[in-house]
Amino acid sequence: MKSIHDEGYEQRNYRLLHKAKDLRYFHVKIDETDLAIGVDAMSYNDSLISLCRKRVIALRADLENYIALYPEYRTSLVPLEIMPQAPEIAVRMAQAAAQAGVGPMAAVAGAFARSVGELLEEQVKDVIVENGGDIYLNSSQDRIIAIFAGKSCFSYKTGIWVRAAEGPLGICTSSGTVGPSFSLGKADAAVIKAKPAELADAVATQAGNLVQNKNDLIKAIDYAKNINGVSGALLIKDDKLAAWGEIEIMPI
Repeated sequence: MKSIHDEGYEQRNYRLLHKAKDLRYFHVKIDETDLAIGVDAMSYNDSLISLCRKRVIALRADLENYIALYPEYRTSLVPLEIMPQAPEIAVRMAQAAAQAGVGPMAAVAGAFARSVGELLEEQVKDVIVENGGDIYLNSSQDRIIAIFAGKSCFSYKTGIWVRAAEGPLGICTSSGTVGPSFSLGKADAAVIKAKPAELADAVATQAGNLVQNKNDLIKAIDYAKNINGVSGALLIKDDKLAAWGEIEIMPI
């Protein structure tokens, strides 16, 4: 489970690696929400930064106001009924959580990434929004997404090939060994490709929850592949890796 106050991994050195040369990058940080955003260089202008900041501020306010009325929304580990006055961001998270079988805050990072990414699509050709290891991607060309899996031998050496035709989609990672987010499992990385991005985030959380040791990787794969909207899954624990679906693994 994630909190709106701990969406990402504080030490984000992975952001220094594997940057695409055709993209222009910028960061938007509002309190604990910390987004790394890449857009095609031809479309970039400084106004995009303030545009994204305003969207994040609004999203955070909407979600925090809803949580103030319904505190269980922040803490629940199981799906919750959404109230009629819920803002769109809370509805998206709750719907994804219901599909995945987790609490709604498990989808917060993916939901924020998607909302900002969709806003940018109105002005740019290519967009990547990364939020604590959870990515919203809509690209006119194929991309390789590097996998960070803590101390696993696959970390920084393994990537997945994402084709332009697959977008827009979410590529989200959950870990029980990296970062501050609460996990019931011990996976080094549970990577899910899905539409929408908040679904990828929620399913990654639950897939990671299912992994206590290397023998649980297939169980987590079996769970993920039965969720409508999931197109691929990759699970890593120590020196073992399991994958299913539209996951084309690349060495880097």
